[in-house]
Amino acid sequence: MIKRLLYITFLIALWIWGIALKTVVVGAVVTLFVVYVIIPLIFHYSPSLQRHIVFLNFLNVPKVDYDRPENEGLPGTRNFYLQTEKQVKVGVWHILPESLISTAPSEGSADKATWYEQSLADNRPVILYLHGNTSSRATAHRIELYNVLRKMDYHVIAFDYRGYADSSAVQPNEHGVVHDAKVVYRYVRKHCASSPLFVWGHSLGTGVSTHAVGDLCLEGDHPAALVLESPFNNIKDEIKFHPLSSIFRKMPKFEWLFLQPLSASGIDFRSEEHIAHVAAPVLILHAEDDLVVPFSLGKKLYERAQKVRSSSAPPVTFIDFSARHGYAHKYICRAPELPGMLRDFFSKATEGRH
Repeated sequence: MIKRLLYITFLIALWIWGIALKTVVVGAVVTLFVVYVIIPLIFHYSPSLQRHIVFLNFLNVPKVDYDRPENEGLPGTRNFYLQTEKQVKVGVWHILPESLISTAPSEGSADKATWYEQSLADNRPVILYLHGNTSSRATAHRIELYNVLRKMDYHVIAFDYRGYADSSAVQPNEHGVVHDAKVVYRYVRKHCASSPLFVWGHSLGTGVSTHAVGDLCLEGDHPAALVLESPFNNIKDEIKFHPLSSIFRKMPKFEWLFLQPLSASGIDFRSEEHIAHVAAPVLILHAEDDLVVPFSLGKKLYERAQKVRSSSAPPVTFIDFSARHGYAHKYICRAPELPGMLRDFFSKATEGRH
């Protein structure tokens, strides 16, 4: 009797195990089909999804009152908006140099806007900062950099492209964000008079800034210098070598599925081509332990710049930061030697300016 019960129990266990195994196998097959067939095809045929993945503008910080930048640790900062197209405005912060904070007009002052605009012409350097994807001008690591620059007694102009933060809720593409950058640049140029104007791009912002500055230089208007922090050579290589692409990279038709559709969707960011038109000194900063934009892509951009730029063009300088420091993708601003490097680079960039 006991043997029969054990035998029946064994059969029932096998039956249950068989169902469980079948469920696991079916679940695994369905998961693999979704991950390696459905998702790639949706990405390939959806320009909207492609833009969302590249710009990640839907990933935002906790609610920020952009009218009160002092709440984010930035006293002496003016928040305002610029119209870049008929249906598009962008949110901007003008962050004063440290030495001017105490002299800034109080909140509600009638001449606040005029005072801030006039201060741009005080011959202190002005940095126009173009951030990377995700979040906003109020993100913590960006504020760290603003504070480094303002302690150097520089003005900082930081803004959010269309589709980000409190700027107009328009889906971004390369043409749109580059246009926004050029409008903000022209606003700063209008008010900064003889003050040296530098453009600084980080991550995706290096693609925006290289394209925008390249266009401006072709029009005869170039900044004193361009700083590229954690740059890539082109968006296709950035996507191909991004850690999140590793599960797809060896798939057949990877390039057709993920890379070929980008151009048609208005996403190219070919910095390796645009940098040929940048008629200003260029400084490239990259950390060896950057996993978001691999260090090798920054080197590729530097090497390409050496080949495509005119022999009479101002120099391109590459500074790398050892992995032992742990600066990774976002924290080169923490390098103690950075202010000295910047002063030296900016000083050489502005030699002979009238």
